[in-house]
Amino acid sequence: MDLAFIPSPSVGVVHLGPIPLRGYAFCIIIGVFVGVWLGNKRWVARGGRSGTVADIAVWAVPFGLVGGRLYHVITTYEPYFGPNGHPLDAFKVWEGGLGIWGAVALGAVGAWIGCRRRGIPLPAYADALAPGLAIGQAIGRWGNWFNQELYGKPTDVPWALKISSDPAIGRIGGTYHPTFLYECLWCLGVAALVIWADKRFRLGHGRAFALYVAAYCAGRAWIEYMRVDEAHHILGLRLNVWTALIVFVLAVGYFVISAKKAPGREAVVEPGAQPAGDEDGEGTDGAEGAGGTTESSDAGAADDAKVSVEKPSSKAASQDDAAEAGADGTAEAAESGKEAESAKDTSDGEKGEDGADAPAADAAKPAGSGSTKKS
Repeated sequence: MDLAFIPSPSVGVVHLGPIPLRGYAFCIIIGVFVGVWLGNKRWVARGGRSGTVADIAVWAVPFGLVGGRLYHVITTYEPYFGPNGHPLDAFKVWEGGLGIWGAVALGAVGAWIGCRRRGIPLPAYADALAPGLAIGQAIGRWGNWFNQELYGKPTDVPWALKISSDPAIGRIGGTYHPTFLYECLWCLGVAALVIWADKRFRLGHGRAFALYVAAYCAGRAWIEYMRVDEAHHILGLRLNVWTALIVFVLAVGYFVISAKKAPGREAVVEPGAQPAGDEDGEGTDGAEGAGGTTESSDAGAADDAKVSVEKPSSKAASQDDAAEAGADGTAEAAESGKEAESAKDTSDGEKGEDGADAPAADAAKPAGSGSTKKS
C-alpha cells in the first residue's frame, strides 16, 4: 500500500459553457508569458528597449509551436499516419505532444526573422531569453501532469506519481516516477545556473543560450532514460536521448568556439538604444569603456583644475615679481634721471658761470695788456 504519492488530476479540461479550458494549454501559455517577461527584464538590463522581446516573440512563439508539433508528429507518427491512425489528430495541439527540440529549433527561425526586421543580433536576443525559456519549460511541464502522460518507471518512492488506468489508450494505473516534476526542477536549476554564470562571467554572443541548451540536455538525457512511453530506439537508446547527447555536444562546441572568437559581451544590443547596466548594476563592455573614459575625464578635469589653480598663483607671483622689478626699475630710472638732470644742471651752471666770468675777466684787463694789436 502506498503511504504517500502525488495525485494526478481526475480531468485535464474544464468546460466554461461551450469553451474548453485545458490545463495543458494554460501551462504552455503561462510559461510563454513568464519567459517573455523575464527575457524583457534581461534585455532592458543589457541596454535594449522594453517591449522588443515581446515584439520578436510574436514571431518566435508561433514558429515554436509549429516546430514542436512537427517534431512530435514526425518522431511519433504511428497515431497519426500509421495503421488505424487519424491524420487530423496531428492538429490537436491541445491534447499534448510538443517536442522541445523542434520548438526551440523552429522558434529560433522565427526569432531570427523578428531580429532581422529590427536589426538586432540573434545571439544577444537568445542570451537575454535563455533563463526565461528554462523557466517557461518548467511551467509547461505541468501540462503533462494534467494529461497524465510522459511519466517514468513504476516506483513506490514517497513522491511517486499516481496514474489512473485508461484501457481506451492502454494506460495502466499505478505509481510512477514523476518525470514531469524532475524536468521541472531541473529546468529551474538550469535557469539559476545561467543567471549566475551570466552575472559572474558576463556571457555574450550566444554563450548564455548555449549554456542553457547544454545544461538542459544533460538533464534531459537521464530523465528521458527513465520514461516508459512509446518511443523509437537507436542502439538501445531512446531517440530523444540521442538527440539530447548530440545537441549537448553542439552547444558545448559553440560555447568554446564563441569564447575564443568573440570574448566578452556585446556593447550595444539594439540600434538606437543606450547601453545600460546589467543585472549586477554593472555596465556592458562599452559602458565600462565609457565609465573608464568618464573616470579619465574626471581625473583629467581634476588635474586641469589643479593646474588651473596652480597656474594663476604662479602667474600672480610672476606678475608681482614683474611689478616689483618694474617698480624698482622705474625707481632706479627715475633716480638715474634725477641724477642726470642734476648733473646736467650742474654742468650748465658751471658752463654759465664760466661764460659769465670770461667776459668779466676780459673787461677787467688793462687795455693793451697782453694784446698784439697796434694802434
